[in-house]
Amino acid sequence: MKSKNSLKDNSKLWKVAKKYIPGGNMFLSKRPDRFLPKYWPTFYKKSKGCYVTDINNKKYSDMLMSIGTNILGYAEPNVSKAVIKSIQNGNMSTLNCVEEQLLAKKLIKMHPWSGAAKFARTGGEANAIAIRIARAFNKKTKIAICGYHGWHDWYLSSNLTKSNSLKDHLLPGLSTEGVPHNLKNTVYAFNYNDLESFKKIINKNKISTVIMEVSRNYTPENNFLKKIRKITEKKNIVLIFDECTSGFRQTYGGLHKLYKVNPDIAVFGKSLGNGHPITAIIGSEKIMKFSKSSFISSTFWSERSGYVAALKTLEIMKKKKTWLLITKKGIQIRKKWQQLAEKYNLDIEIKGIPAISVFDFKNKDSKKYITFITQEMLKKGYLANNMVYVSIEHSEKVLNRYYNILDECFRKISLCETKKLNIKNLLITTIFKESFTRLN
Repeated sequence: MKSKNSLKDNSKLWKVAKKYIPGGNMFLSKRPDRFLPKYWPTFYKKSKGCYVTDINNKKYSDMLMSIGTNILGYAEPNVSKAVIKSIQNGNMSTLNCVEEQLLAKKLIKMHPWSGAAKFARTGGEANAIAIRIARAFNKKTKIAICGYHGWHDWYLSSNLTKSNSLKDHLLPGLSTEGVPHNLKNTVYAFNYNDLESFKKIINKNKISTVIMEVSRNYTPENNFLKKIRKITEKKNIVLIFDECTSGFRQTYGGLHKLYKVNPDIAVFGKSLGNGHPITAIIGSEKIMKFSKSSFISSTFWSERSGYVAALKTLEIMKKKKTWLLITKKGIQIRKKWQQLAEKYNLDIEIKGIPAISVFDFKNKDSKKYITFITQEMLKKGYLANNMVYVSIEHSEKVLNRYYNILDECFRKISLCETKKLNIKNLLITTIFKESFTRLN
């Protein structure tokens, strides 16, 4: 797979990282154990287009795109040029940068139902700001959630109410260590497309705010989103759509535009700055004005380069109609997955929106098979598992080679299913870790 020195360098550096940084890094989803324990390259020195070069100068085709931040590809020249220019002119000042209000105007124009905007640098921050504004508006506390919304106390407190209630909302096993226990019974989780579970929570707990992802693994069924909107309007509940992940991948703006359901507040992140830190909270003016009555402020929310990156990213997205391109590629990838599964008589389930697609094997060895795919992809120079975050930089050449490698993986997995091979003998390491675990 790699030279012994390469493996040694990465392993050694990761041990050093864990010595000085609890957990090794600041983003759970980039820890090597979540991909291929002991073998995942972990550290990079360069990223460009859809390629990543690690610290040992090994170049990989990246199917994960930094867990979805770069629709335009890494180091997009025009975005980089704009950001570099802004830095050369000074990225910080005692005064405010004009790009902040330019971005606000652009996002509001894109979403006519909204009338005001606030900004942050991370998705967790943005969701916390949205919740604060909603609570300031309605002067109430209790929240219903559906989806993944970050690491803050308000979100994790759902696991205080019911142990591991967040397990079906992206990450199982999220710890409530450090979360004040007096937040118990303030946040309640409901399941996507389960209107009855939503109604039960609403009727029982005096919910004043609902925050949910428009779509992650599944599309809305039986007018689910419209019914949620109707109920929240009737009961004067603030509806927040967390579009940190889904935004700009299937429409020019929020995914909610596709379903013609407008929230009271929407949150954007991930791809907004094409890899540069910027997140946005937009909402109706009558609700957003209450942000002025609550203290919401941070020094680096005024930093210039994030706004510059977002403005240039949105300009390029609009010009190239990137949401159409990545949706088309995503549909192609899903079709190929299904063809390979049928070719080798494997039962898989495909989930997600086209530009963020994932498949699982519908059997007890699914995690072993996914680990095997990651292992074999890495041997052939791909950072890949059972998930794809599509970028416009994923060329036909990159995708075709990906399909060829996956074909061989599926062939061997089918042999494991018929007992002609043993998946345990094919794996060089332990299976990936899906859930949150305490750091060591």
